[in-house]
Amino acid sequence: MRRLGSVQQKMACVFVTEVKEEQSRKRDSQRFQVVATERVSRVALEANIGRALATEKLDGTCCYVTEHKGQPHLWARLDRKPNKQAERRFRKHQQSHGSCQGFAWNVEEDFKTVPETWIPAHRVKRHSGHPAPDEHGHILGWVPVERESRQHCWHAAVVDYEGGAALVLRPSAGDRDVLEIVSVPLEQLLGQTLELIGTNVNGNPYGLGSKKHPVHYLMSHGSVQIRNPPPVDFQQLRSWFRESPEGRVEGIVWHCEDGMLMKVHRHHLGLKWPGGETRLGDTSVVVHGDGMLDKYDGGEGLFRLNGRRFSRLQDVQLDPDGEDGL
Repeated sequence: MRRLGSVQQKMACVFVTEVKEEQSRKRDSQRFQVVATERVSRVALEANIGRALATEKLDGTCCYVTEHKGQPHLWARLDRKPNKQAERRFRKHQQSHGSCQGFAWNVEEDFKTVPETWIPAHRVKRHSGHPAPDEHGHILGWVPVERESRQHCWHAAVVDYEGGAALVLRPSAGDRDVLEIVSVPLEQLLGQTLELIGTNVNGNPYGLGSKKHPVHYLMSHGSVQIRNPPPVDFQQLRSWFRESPEGRVEGIVWHCEDGMLMKVHRHHLGLKWPGGETRLGDTSVVVHGDGMLDKYDGGEGLFRLNGRRFSRLQDVQLDPDGEDGL
């Protein structure tokens, strides 16, 4: 049985990729871009990609729910990165060898310090008892989100630690074509990874909220399924992203039967993101939760919206001092 939203799963691109020395379409600070070739990767074929469950790749920032101080808690992603000296050595090795293979890290000396509460992600490998960096020279990990944190204020806006709950956006159980905004016990989310999306995350591609009245939600990874995905073929996928109303997504993540995750991003196929209206932002939504919704930042507006249905997610606007919604 496939377990969605688990940190135990590994992620790989469905196509064989190559690196081009061109400005990244996704990150302004990245002077190279990863592009897909038309060959399906051996890993994808071995994972039986044709029988995998296709889900929407969400554009936000990754989170994790696990215990902290004995209670279910939201954690934010924090990669441990090399210091400047180690980074220069690493890049020099890559340029001279054409890959990162054979580079020797000293984990105790080569990496920047992280908070004492930092923990490595479950899938991070270990070397001599220490978490080992990936092929990009990063060690994926997490730090707990505290209510008073300025760095993680938008993460903190979607959790109510006193009530032990989180503000979640998910497909409605009664109608998979409709989303619902609900308050979910953190205990029910234990062990899951989720995506924080909203006004102040990743440029807000879904058009949620406003600067004056920001809106943020958590979405469990794998929760938004793609019902009629195209075949895993470069040209057919590219056409689907460009022409299908269902293709107005950042990418696809396939959940394979062996637990492997395979992905493709629009940027891998040379396509722009976002490129106008998005599938998620254009989906109808209903607000549920009764009094629980007043526990979150902006929750007073959500409380007044309880029971209302909107034709598009991006139409949900919170104004505690005036009219809510449209």
